Amino acid sequence: MPSTDTGFYSIIDHTVDGPATQTELVNAFAEVQERWVRFYPGYRSARFHVSTDGTRVYNIVHWETEADYRNFVETSDTEGRMAAIGAALAGLSGTAEPRMTGVPTYTVVREVGRGPQA
Repeated sequence: MPSTDTGFYSIIDHTVDGPATQTELVNAFAEVQERWVRFYPGYRSARFHVSTDGTRVYNIVHWETEADYRNFVETSDTEGRMAAIGAALAGLSGTAEPRMTGVPTYTVVREVGRGPQA
């Protein structure tokens, strides 16, 4: 069945130097979401995915629409949020490097859902 999800996503990708840094980065970025982002209209959630080899962290922020995301970008305290992100990265015991190129935003165009089960 085709997806009915028309949400908009920002996908932030970091390379890290191990599982401990993954945990620290997730905790730091979750705090940024809780303090700076989650109360904006259209915000749905932020999901954090960590690679099983300890080298990557993906932060997937889900918005109702692209307009909601654009409103957040235009009206939020970007300077304060970026300072908080910088402080979070500086406070890690390990290293984390962003891997995004360009604007890390996406729309869902297709999803293959669950099928008949045996």
